[in-house]
Amino acid sequence: MANSNVQQPKLVSWFWATRPFSLSAAIAPVLVGSALAASMAKFNWLLFAIALTASIAIQIGTNLTDEYSDHRRHGGEGKLLAPHKVIQRGLLSERTVLIGIITVFGYGIAGGLFIVSQTGWPILAIGLAGVAAAYLYAGGPFPLGNYGLGEPVVFLFMGPVMVMGAYYVQTQELAGTAFVVSLPIAFIVTAILHCNNLRDISEDQAVGKLSIAAVIGIQPSRWMYASLVSAAYLIIAGAALTGVVSGWALIGLSPAPFALDAVRKLFAADDRIAMNQVMVQSGKVHGWTGVTLAAGLLIASF
Repeated sequence: MANSNVQQPKLVSWFWATRPFSLSAAIAPVLVGSALAASMAKFNWLLFAIALTASIAIQIGTNLTDEYSDHRRHGGEGKLLAPHKVIQRGLLSERTVLIGIITVFGYGIAGGLFIVSQTGWPILAIGLAGVAAAYLYAGGPFPLGNYGLGEPVVFLFMGPVMVMGAYYVQTQELAGTAFVVSLPIAFIVTAILHCNNLRDISEDQAVGKLSIAAVIGIQPSRWMYASLVSAAYLIIAGAALTGVVSGWALIGLSPAPFALDAVRKLFAADDRIAMNQVMVQSGKVHGWTGVTLAAGLLIASF
């Protein structure tokens, strides 16, 4: 596919390059882990701010790495001309995107090192593992996302690792409750990636990218998406009703109708544009679930 000749301000190009619809993946886990910690320890706003912005930086770096590596390997053939395909559309050069990758990962690492200086080495281990996973997902000689490992890696790092890491930043300890509240976030963020892979299933099959969606096919992938989303809200309900967390956590169920609508639309989607719209809606579902669950946990701390 030829590059687009449509020009736009560089700031707008960078905005789309960050894939803003995906940034809830970096924000929601920090909000939930920090909100749970607020009831357990004195809250440190500086550490929260650095943890949140460093998390966003790492997510942006992951997105830029995916754009850079994917374009280097496969060029523009067969690609959906989405707004975030800034290299393909001729809006940013490969070199410019590479500089962006170095910059945001640099900030993420610097922020992580500051937190380590305040909380101890476990956060260093978590941070290094997160940066490595972010890079290896799309970059390196064995991109994890190309071999059906994208969903497990995203589930682990964007769920339990990030939520429990945010909790540890505030409390300097781990807790089983933090693991439980991480699971809804993990399931929905995995659903976002799976929807992305379902959208790109024909493209990925053509270039030999073995995502889970490419392996199991369209209809099973739709059911997998529905299962991931359903599991998130079942865990919130179960944890609140059994007393693992406060009943206020049930506020986290409020985005469920919006999530159900996304499932319905995915089953009805018959082209890549419709599936892309579902993916964007999934990002919003993830963000609002994170915000509302965090709000419920925070209210319970008063």
